Amino acid sequence: QVQLVESGGDSVHTGESLRLSCLIFGEIFSVNDMGWYRQVPGKEREVVAVMSTDYDRKRTTYGDSVEDRFTISRDTEKQALYLQMDMLKPEDTGVYYCRYKTWMKDIWGQGTQVTVTS
Repeated sequence: QVQLVESGGDSVHTGESLRLSCLIFGEIFSVNDMGWYRQVPGKEREVVAVMSTDYDRKRTTYGDSVEDRFTISRDTEKQALYLQMDMLKPEDTGVYYCRYKTWMKDIWGQGTQVTVTS
């Protein structure tokens, strides 16, 4: 069974940076989607960034509000997924979740809180 553990959430000010990490425990299928999502109270969980892997091919997509500020990356050897967040804004505040999805599994981490104040 795959398990995801996020870390790196913190309270920062506008314009600062954070790097979130997601450690992935268990066997990873070669065709998968791994990504970051965020949720604020009263709103639906939204896509932040997703990396789709099909063996050696990778494709990344970003939410409109974070493109050009956030970067998703993956370390295959460490089985880790990262989200580099630059130029943070108060509207980036939320709980950030890591997700691992294949054709037969859909697994979420417990979330890590990011708070951005002006």
